[in-house]
Amino acid sequence: MGIETPQKVVEHQQAEAKAIGSACRHAMRAIEDCYTLNPKAEKASIFAGWREMDEYMRDNKLDGVVPVVPRPAPQAASKASAPAKDDEEDTADKADSGDNEVASKPSKQGKSKSH
Repeated sequence: MGIETPQKVVEHQQAEAKAIGSACRHAMRAIEDCYTLNPKAEKASIFAGWREMDEYMRDNKLDGVVPVVPRPAPQAASKASAPAKDDEEDTADKADSGDNEVASKPSKQGKSKSH
């Protein structure tokens, strides 16, 4: 009749997550990347699929394929660890001005000779 029972829905979600994990492993993605890319999928099933594909690939000496979609950068870590563009420019300016200050300051030897 096309009516899905709750049990069938759960089985479908687990199978889907397992397939996602398998695909992630075949695409040489880390399990953490797979979790990040698929936040709604069940992690245990993703891991089961990833592990099964890993065993299969090792047993059959298969290489993975390079993923086409780039790895997403974690938002919290990227903001905290990466300096802003303005910060980089300020740092460069300070480094440049620091060199100029050292070069423009008279040496102590020059002062002692004048006395």
